[in-house]
Amino acid sequence: MRPGDLMLMSLGSLFKRKVRTILTILGVVIGTTSIVVMISLGVGMKASMLSQMESYGSLTAIQVQEGYNNNMGGAQPDSDKQEEQHLDDELVETLRMLPNVASVDPQLQCNAIVKTKGYMTWAQVYGVTPEWMIKQKFPLGQGHIPESKDQLEFVYGNTMITDFSKEKGGGSPYWETGELPPIDLMNDAMFVVFDTDRYWNGGGTDENGQIIPNPKKYVVKTAGVVEGGPDEWNQYSYGIYCNIDALKTVLQKEFKGRTIPGQPTRKNGKPYKEMFYNMIIVSADSMEHVADLQKQINEMGFQTYASAEWIESDMQMMNIVQAVLGGIGGVSLLVAAIGITNTMMMSIYERTKEIGIMKVIGCRIRDIQALFLIEAGYIGLIGGTIGVGLSYILSMVVNHLTQGAEIFGIGGGGGSISVIPLWLSGVAVIFAILIAMLAGFFPSLRAMKLSPLAAIRAE
Repeated sequence: MRPGDLMLMSLGSLFKRKVRTILTILGVVIGTTSIVVMISLGVGMKASMLSQMESYGSLTAIQVQEGYNNNMGGAQPDSDKQEEQHLDDELVETLRMLPNVASVDPQLQCNAIVKTKGYMTWAQVYGVTPEWMIKQKFPLGQGHIPESKDQLEFVYGNTMITDFSKEKGGGSPYWETGELPPIDLMNDAMFVVFDTDRYWNGGGTDENGQIIPNPKKYVVKTAGVVEGGPDEWNQYSYGIYCNIDALKTVLQKEFKGRTIPGQPTRKNGKPYKEMFYNMIIVSADSMEHVADLQKQINEMGFQTYASAEWIESDMQMMNIVQAVLGGIGGVSLLVAAIGITNTMMMSIYERTKEIGIMKVIGCRIRDIQALFLIEAGYIGLIGGTIGVGLSYILSMVVNHLTQGAEIFGIGGGGGSISVIPLWLSGVAVIFAILIAMLAGFFPSLRAMKLSPLAAIRAE
């Protein structure tokens, strides 16, 4: 028989007993829906976890800092070799030459005091490259990225306004009354003091009895403000960001002939002529190469940290959760397979005479087997397709009911807790068909083995 004839005969036979067929298909629908929704929960939770991790930093980024024995911050090195282990431009170029490195971005940090309209705050200033900010998709609420190397411009974190306190009398109006200070970070004139030691000790005397001069105040233009309200947190909320080259120029001018706070010194206590970075961000071209790059940098004598260190263990845990959820849904599909087997067996018992006649008129045994396998396949196809459609509806309902909620500490950010990727839909339908055909295989063997004469004589 031709394949087309077999498919038409199977489809016609399938709906001769509509109630039994519909109930069997319903079992497949429930099984498919269960397994798809369960797996979608695992996929959604994994995607939500990765999204949360990305909000803390890039998943391919490696933070490089000096080794424990180096003298960043003033400690004395134990050897000339260690003295060479600072984060400088030469190291930046060396790291760029390593295999599987996508980019290398140095960072320079310093403390500063910001004053405006009778208010002040202490802040951490981060000098970064414009390329790094663009690559990080820096979340600017207003303003622009500070690209100028000649003019220092600040980008303020969105929560920094809450830290301003009154210069006289102290006290933060926000933390005391819940009201923000009358400061416009974007448009008000902002005065910045980089020499914080002189700010606090200016006018007094040092250990040699010399009068400590008051520090210089710089008027620093605001380039932008990070998006978000005063109570909305992200990894850029609490700091000030600026162009690293412009920051270098200002610090070298302010501390000319003196040690810049946070910078290392030589063995004789004198400062270096060049400035060293506090951190270098090395971005791998993929997560698969992070561990190997991290190992190479560690062997060079530097400390490293990468989010991938703890992401891998978390992902393994989520894979186990996803497998368990899929297994729970699979039980329903297994029950549906038993129902299909029962339906096929009953169909064979009821169509014994029909099978005998087909054998007598010369129908091939394999065609008879294919007839029942195709019937079972139709049940899987119809049930699987309806089940996938129902899964999308249930997924939308689950996402609506759990919007903004946390499940196992995951979510809470408005993302979807149930995600059905396209591949899952296709795999679910194919899996339902295979399970159905497998369930119909043993009944089809019985149909093949029936004696033609005995089958014709059967009532």
